[in-house]
Amino acid sequence: MRKIGDEYYTFITECRDPKACTIMLRGASKEVLGETERNLHDALAVARNVLLDSRLCPGGGATEMAVAARLTERAKAIEGVEQWPYQAVAIALEVIPRTLLQNCGADIVRTLTSLRAKHATPGNAGWGVDGVKGVLVDMKTLGVWEPVQVKAQTLKTAIECACMLLRIDDILSGMGKKGDSASAPGPVDRSMAEDMG
Repeated sequence: MRKIGDEYYTFITECRDPKACTIMLRGASKEVLGETERNLHDALAVARNVLLDSRLCPGGGATEMAVAARLTERAKAIEGVEQWPYQAVAIALEVIPRTLLQNCGADIVRTLTSLRAKHATPGNAGWGVDGVKGVLVDMKTLGVWEPVQVKAQTLKTAIECACMLLRIDDILSGMGKKGDSASAPGPVDRSMAEDMG
């Protein structure tokens, strides 16, 4: 038993085959302690994800730009309105590097155009934004990596949200049509009119 601050705690140490451990957090206030707990939880979740699936992809918006470049290429090969969903997703994916550039105070238009040009050239899929300096860097040499599992889940969630919004829009537009038809007078039944007259 040890006294830490005003409290006594029991510690079980030197176990032969430990299967679990306890992490004790202390903070100056409830807010600091809550933030520390959230940070620790996030760190443990990252470690768990890497253990379950050790694949990594380049960070700094490089993965998003690479996918956006491929979708733009694919859109050019399709004729008509069917190319627009590809273009829309490509534009949406560019929000990540754009936000990184905005946060570090870089020239967004010029740097994003340069990044698009890099990704249009084969072999440059690892190029992204250095979030500190606001310049384009090969993320492989900078050492900025993100778990594939997190990227895949982000894309799945974004697509699910878009589908849900489209469904809600369909429902609401359908309700508007039903409401209009309910208030409008319907066709007159000729046999009823003859019976009445």
